[in-house]
Amino acid sequence: MSTLPTDPISLEQRLELPTYDKLPMALVRGRGAYVWDTEGRRYLDFYGGHCVSLLGHCPPAVVEAVQSQAETLLFYSNVAHSPVRAQAARRLATLAPEGLGHVFFANSGSEANETALKLARTYTGRSGIAALKGGWHGRTLGSLATTHDATDRAPYAEVLPDTTWLPVGDLETAERVLSTKEYAAVLLEPIQSIAGMREVPPRYVQGLRTLCNRYGTLLAFDEVQTGVGRTGTFSMSTSLGATPDLLSLAKSLGGGVPVSAVLVDDAVADTVETGDQGSTFGGGMLAMAAVEATLRTLVDDELMSRAEQIHARLAARVGPLVEAVRGRGCLIGLRCDRPVAPVVEALRSHNVLAGTSSDPHVLRLMPPLIVSDAHVDTFADALRAALDES
Repeated sequence: MSTLPTDPISLEQRLELPTYDKLPMALVRGRGAYVWDTEGRRYLDFYGGHCVSLLGHCPPAVVEAVQSQAETLLFYSNVAHSPVRAQAARRLATLAPEGLGHVFFANSGSEANETALKLARTYTGRSGIAALKGGWHGRTLGSLATTHDATDRAPYAEVLPDTTWLPVGDLETAERVLSTKEYAAVLLEPIQSIAGMREVPPRYVQGLRTLCNRYGTLLAFDEVQTGVGRTGTFSMSTSLGATPDLLSLAKSLGGGVPVSAVLVDDAVADTVETGDQGSTFGGGMLAMAAVEATLRTLVDDELMSRAEQIHARLAARVGPLVEAVRGRGCLIGLRCDRPVAPVVEALRSHNVLAGTSSDPHVLRLMPPLIVSDAHVDTFADALRAALDES
C-alpha cells in the first residue's frame, strides 16, 4: 500500500468506501449543544449527528455511566443475565405505552425494524408487509424492502421481499389490502422525517389501528427518530391516540451510544420462543448503561416537556422566514421557498449545523432537548443571514 495521508479527512477518503457525502470538516469534540472541529471552530449543532444527540453531546450522566461500566465489565453476551441490562429494561418498561412491556435490544434502527417485521411474520403466520409511501426504515435488506425510495431499493430489487405501499391518508385502499388477510404488519413512521418531516394524520393512524384489529394484522411504529421524548412524549402513540403492537426505537435511545430496541405487545411476547431472534452485541453492557442513564436523565430533568417549548420558540422566530414549520418537538422541518442545500452550506459558514431531506425544499432540524432559548435565537439569526446569502 502506498504511503497514507496523515490528516483525518484525506485518510478517511483514502480508506473508507465512498458511501457518505461528508461534511468538509473533521469533528473532534462535543459538549452540550456544540461540536468543535480540528481547526478549533465551534458549531451550534441542530443536526445532532442525524437525530442522535438527544441530551446534547457528552451528557454527563451518560459519560459517567459508560465510564463506570467500562471499568467493571465491557461486554458479555445475552447468554448471561446482566444487572445493568435489567435496569435499562425496567426504565423502558416504565416509559413504554401501556401493553408494550417487553423489549428486545439490538444495535441500530434498521435491525430493530427487521426484528419487528420478523416477530410479526412469526406471530401471524403471514408473509405480507404493508408500509406507507414516503417511509424510510433502513438499509439492511429486510428493512430496505419497506423503504419507499426506489433509488435506495433499485440495486437489490431482485432479492428484496415484496412490500405493498399504502397512500398516506387513504383508509379505503388500506382496508382493501388488509382485508385479504395476507399481511403480517403495517409499518409506519408517525413523522416521515427523511421525506421532509411529513406528519401522518392521527385519524389515519387510528383508522389503521381499527383495520389491523379487524383483520388480524399487527401495527408497527418505526419511532427510530420520533421516539424517546424527542417529539414531547416518549412515544408519539400518546398524541396519535393509537398504540402499536410493535415499536422500534434507536437514534436517541443511548445518548450517543449505538443501541436500539423493539418494544413488544404482551400478546406477541407470549408467543416468542428461545432462538426466535438473537443479536450478539444487542443488550451489551456499555449500551445498557447508556440507555439507563439517558432515560433517567429524561425523567429526572423533565426534558420531554422542553421539546414543545423549543418547537414553539423556534416556530415563532423562524416562521416569518419560511413557508411552513413542520414536525413536533425537536424533530423539525422548515419548508423554504428554494432548494435548501445552499442554505445548509450557508448556515455552516455561520457555525450552525443543519440537514437536508429528500424533499429539496425542506430543511431538517434535530436539536437536543437541552438547547436554550438563546441557542434557538442564535439559530434564527443564522438562518436569516443564510437565506439572505443563498
